[in-house]
Parts: sequence; structure tokens; C-alpha cells
Amino acid sequence: MLERMKALAREKDICVLATISGDKPHCSLMAYATDDHCLEIYMITHRRTTKYQNLLKNPNVSLLMDTREEHHGGGRSHGKALTVSGTFEPIADAEKREAVRARLLERHPHLREFMDDPDAEPLCIKVTSFLLLDGLTDAHFENV
Repeated sequence: MLERMKALAREKDICVLATISGDKPHCSLMAYATDDHCLEIYMITHRRTTKYQNLLKNPNVSLLMDTREEHHGGGRSHGKALTVSGTFEPIADAEKREAVRARLLERHPHLREFMDDPDAEPLCIKVTSFLLLDGLTDAHFENV
């Protein structure tokens, strides 16, 4: 089951990132890419955003990836929703920062101008667990 969960995370490239500041949640639609083992998820944001400031205060995050675009109308009961829990870790190593940027650009070439902004900050989310809802009631949880 864990490999099915990782496959869904690798297949998709847009997620909802949930961060929190104090008792206020904040959701952001994000482009992402995974590492080869799907243990890290990479994104990029500008440092002045609410999400980035939230990550600095509280590194715990939740991501939502889903198949809703594949299931229209009555077929939505067959959709899958993958909740990924993880922890934000700043990327200090210059070589890793460049590798993350390259991986993101490979998957999302339209982000080049956004990434070239001096305020752009690559993000690394270390995955701690996956929760897959397959249809309306079939749920599977895996710690990583």
C-alpha cells in the first residue's frame, strides 16, 4: 500500500499545503516535485509569504493531493485523496538547493521566472506519514 501512496504523490504535481500560525490554519495551492524515494517533497515560495512565515514558526505541515480531475460527476465517489504529513526543513546546502530547483523546473518549467526572483526560497518537506482515502470509505495509513 505504501508504494501505491508514493506512486500517487509522484504522479500528481499540485497539492494544497496547510500551515499554521498560532491557532490559525492557512492553505496554499502549490506546485511540487518529490525526491526519488518520495520521502521529501519540494516546493518553492517567496520568503515574504504567510506560508513561509508560518513554516518558520511551526514546521509541521499537511499536504493534500487528489484525483478529482479524473472523476467527474457521479464518478467522484471513486476518487482518491492522499494526505501527507510532514515537517519543513530549510535547505542550507547550496548543492541541494540547486538540485531541488532543477527538479522543480524539470516538472514545472513555467516557474522559472518565479524561481529567479531573489526572494524565492526552495522548501523541503520531510514526509512522516501518508493517509490514502480510496473512494468514500477505504482508508489506509502508513508511517514513514
